[in-house]
Amino acid sequence: MKGSKSLYWKLSAYLFFFFFTWSASYSLFAIWLGQEVKLNGAATGIIFSVNAIFTLCMQPLYGFISDKLGLKKNILFMISILIVFTGPFYIFIYGPLLQYDVFLGAIVGGIYLGTAFLAGVGAIETYIEKVSRKYQFEYGKTRMWGSLGWATATFFAGQLFNINPNINFWIASLSAVILVAIIMSIKIEVTDYDKERADSIRLKDVGGLFLLKDFWFLMLYVIGVTCVYGVYDQQFPIYYASLFPTSAMGNQIFGYLNSFQVFIEAGMLFLAPFIVNRLGPKKSLILAGLLMSFRIIGSGIVIGPFGISSMKLIHALELPIMLIAIFKYLAANFDTRLSSVLYLVGFQFASQVGTSIFSPIAGGLYDSIGFRQTYLFMGTLALCFTIISIFTLLDSKKGAAYAQPFRKNRYREDVTNG
Repeated sequence: MKGSKSLYWKLSAYLFFFFFTWSASYSLFAIWLGQEVKLNGAATGIIFSVNAIFTLCMQPLYGFISDKLGLKKNILFMISILIVFTGPFYIFIYGPLLQYDVFLGAIVGGIYLGTAFLAGVGAIETYIEKVSRKYQFEYGKTRMWGSLGWATATFFAGQLFNINPNINFWIASLSAVILVAIIMSIKIEVTDYDKERADSIRLKDVGGLFLLKDFWFLMLYVIGVTCVYGVYDQQFPIYYASLFPTSAMGNQIFGYLNSFQVFIEAGMLFLAPFIVNRLGPKKSLILAGLLMSFRIIGSGIVIGPFGISSMKLIHALELPIMLIAIFKYLAANFDTRLSSVLYLVGFQFASQVGTSIFSPIAGGLYDSIGFRQTYLFMGTLALCFTIISIFTLLDSKKGAAYAQPFRKNRYREDVTNG
């Protein structure tokens, strides 16, 4: 399609700088809370839980508005403007508020981070996935640049944090300025057909998803597997840094390792579409679940920096497969007009619900029984839900009835019939 190559590179650049901004400000978030703000594991768990609550409030809203807007870029422009203020927010508002009152700071931080990054990333990803389907380029190859942006920022984050954490926050704001310039230059052709697809969406269509048992089975996988994995990953940097003679050394090496991992992840995002197309979306999700469970359990078994570093690198294999598989699973089994709602509610919203519940529990377990024992428990839980999902997730051919194509003059597909 005309202009697809130029659009591919602009959207790739957008993802690069968005994830660069997010990584610069958030990749060492748990360490910042522990070492700079001086919070314990339980308080850190509360902050992650509050972040999750505000994120899940935004995700359904983002999803419905994104699908109603279709290919218009309004939400991406709003998010880009919002994250320009990342540096001032962390330095002058968030940090001081957390030191004054943890709950007040957590609420203010949850509103900003949930809107700008934690829910915003889903709105961005689903928008670009829609554009990739329209202009016929592989989403995974575009998303690869997001991982490269994250890795680039993370490579320097540990060193800069040891000098002054505020440097990372100011770099994030500078990167966001570039992001605004990129989104202003992007032009998407919105045809009458595109407008009709978007206009045809009603709240009844969204509500119909919750009448599908297979939608609930997908959320069971998300909560039991990907959510548990996300909670495990929240305070992993703290545990990793504790295995070194000094926290500063641990921070720096974690930055290097995380950057190396994300570079591998970027390469895997290039290959993941081939793997997922070969295995199918369901088998790919099961494979991702097994890899996640192995990493969590392994983190509770291995000893020393080298062992835990090897567990960290498994993330580079699991994430690309899971990310591509979830989009293809949703496209194959459900109504594509609701792609943003499906991803933001069926995947990210469900994950945040679980995170809001599990984060404070995990934080308390870290303080009471330690990281290794908690990892063994969490990994076993994720493995059990992965095994259950073998029998509950849909094969694509069985879910074809939910993925009816939109046609002109047939605006309201009944996704509850199958």
